[in-house]
Amino acid sequence: MNEKRAAPRHRVLKRGMLAFGGGGGVDCMVRNISSSGARLDFASVVGLPPTFTLVIQTDQFIRRCRPVWHNDKHIGVAFD
Repeated sequence: MNEKRAAPRHRVLKRGMLAFGGGGGVDCMVRNISSSGARLDFASVVGLPPTFTLVIQTDQFIRRCRPVWHNDKHIGVAFD
C-alpha cells in the first residue's frame, strides 16, 4: 500500500481534547500523530466546526487543525 501522507505517523494512545473558539470542547483519543496531522477517535464526528485546536495536555501540545477525512468515530486532521 502506498503511503500518501506528507510525514510518517507514529502510533500513540493519548488523551486529547478538541477545543473550539467559544470555550467548548470534546474529549478524544489520539491514535497516531505526525508533524503534519493526526488520527483521532471519539464518540461522534457530528457537529465539528471546520477548524479547531487539538490539545494534548500531557505533552503541552497545542495545534490548530482541520478535518481531512472522517467516518463514524474516527477523524483525520491536518495541522495548520
